[in-house]
Amino acid sequence: MSHNVLTEVLTASKQWVRHFNQGDVDYCVSGYLPDAVMKADPMGEYVGKGNIDNFWRPFIQSGASDLQYSDIWLKQVDSETVHLGANWSMNVGKGIITLEEWVKNDAGVWKLSQDFFEVKEQY
Repeated sequence: MSHNVLTEVLTASKQWVRHFNQGDVDYCVSGYLPDAVMKADPMGEYVGKGNIDNFWRPFIQSGASDLQYSDIWLKQVDSETVHLGANWSMNVGKGIITLEEWVKNDAGVWKLSQDFFEVKEQY
């Protein structure tokens, strides 16, 4: 396991969260690979950046913020794939990330290929 790879993914994840909390939908959506799969339980499954954008844009624009991850775990699959999971909370609810699969693309940038999370409580 490469400490450097895990650090890179944790940094990419923290950047995504920071931009989410700033309301930067374009940055958040750009964090996904073109054919990424996002499963947001109980809302549904969203395949591809366009559908993922259609989920995040109105959600973030509605005022969702203060996203925080806790109890983060990381597992390196190979040199270009890392799995991340965590508990999450924000101003509109909380839940669990069962899988964020981060993949290093050809440009050397970490992007989400899978994003599976559950909403456990909505406020």
